[in-house]
Amino acid sequence: MGYSQHKSEESVEDYLETILLLSKRLYEVRSVDIANELGYSKPSVSVAMKNLKAKNYITVSENGHIALTAEGKTLAESVYEKHSLLRDWLISLGVSPETAAADACKMEHDISPESFKAIKSCILTFLK
Repeated sequence: MGYSQHKSEESVEDYLETILLLSKRLYEVRSVDIANELGYSKPSVSVAMKNLKAKNYITVSENGHIALTAEGKTLAESVYEKHSLLRDWLISLGVSPETAAADACKMEHDISPESFKAIKSCILTFLK
């Protein structure tokens, strides 16, 4: 996979994770909410939403309300699980919460399923 394709997939994951988290806080999610949350311009978010809709990750109502499809929600929850587990693990190792969150955001996109499964298993065993 090339660099630009990797960055594109990372962007998709970030948008889906943001929609998931906003949907837990807000009754309805709109592009402006996503733009505000991520600090992106409204036109950039609009283009991204068109791309996510074309990939069948989201639906957009006539009123502009955004919802994750089953496929989009599955991917978003997977990314969020990685982020949360990695962030909490780093904090437990003594990393500051701010650094842990920033590092987890980077790691969530690059870690292989095999490595994440091993880390998750180790953490869950440690917590027992």
